[in-house]
Amino acid sequence: MSNDFHRRLIEEFRANRGALGGMFEGWSLAVLTTTGAKTGLRREVLLGYLEIDGDGLVVASANGADRHPGWYHNIRRNPIVTVETRDGAYRAIAAIPQGAAYEKLFARVVAEAPGYGDYQAQTTRRIPVVVLHRIEARAGEERVKGMGDWLVEVHEWFRAELRMLREQADNVVNGAATAVVRPKPDLAQEMRTHCLSFCTALRRHHVGEDSAVFPSLAEQFPALAPALAQLAEQHQTVARLQGSIQELVDGESDPARLRAELERLAGELEAHFDFEEQAVVTALNATAAAPPTA
Repeated sequence: MSNDFHRRLIEEFRANRGALGGMFEGWSLAVLTTTGAKTGLRREVLLGYLEIDGDGLVVASANGADRHPGWYHNIRRNPIVTVETRDGAYRAIAAIPQGAAYEKLFARVVAEAPGYGDYQAQTTRRIPVVVLHRIEARAGEERVKGMGDWLVEVHEWFRAELRMLREQADNVVNGAATAVVRPKPDLAQEMRTHCLSFCTALRRHHVGEDSAVFPSLAEQFPALAPALAQLAEQHQTVARLQGSIQELVDGESDPARLRAELERLAGELEAHFDFEEQAVVTALNATAAAPPTA
């Protein structure tokens, strides 16, 4: 299909609100706008479009060719796309299911549009299915709270806990300097218990991300893999800081030194949380609902 012909089809699609005549009459189609993997420029392509379980889908069939189409390489580099259908346009993040999830989804695609099975039979290349998860809610609907929103809430809890620890460290330092008698229970012991509880919760949070959440995201969103690897390295840095603090609060710790270590941990965590939220919140919100509250 020539570029000029393809461009005219897109113009006709938009002019007729998603309807085309001729050989495409009655087809379910969408214009997918991606960001060029090499150029960074806006790229538009007209594709067959399906909806399964409420999500839009496009298939990187390339009519059974042995190479992936260009738009597929684009979404592997930058998964944020715009989708235009007969019902309107929406922004989405494009996920690439793998393994058993892919096999099940491709079977459903072929059941609805058998031509994709014919394309697969023409090539040894495994034809990818791309799920277009809406970033915003549909018009008139309230956005469902996602896993990314829950992650931000977890971070906010950790931030609040760390602020409290730093305030307690300040009180211990000031109390030692002014010889003020501490109320019972001893404030230093209270701070020690609080700190160990915080560090245990943070460690469990990071282990869960490294072992399950991050690998799943890296499979579905290849563009996120470098950021996810960096986040995993940051978890190691945070773990080392936690170990240092735990050594301090386990023994007769120097309050001033403990306060300095908490300050250092706070700086590392704030940078980590900010980077993590920028990197993965959109993908998490698109792919998983927040866990139920008790």
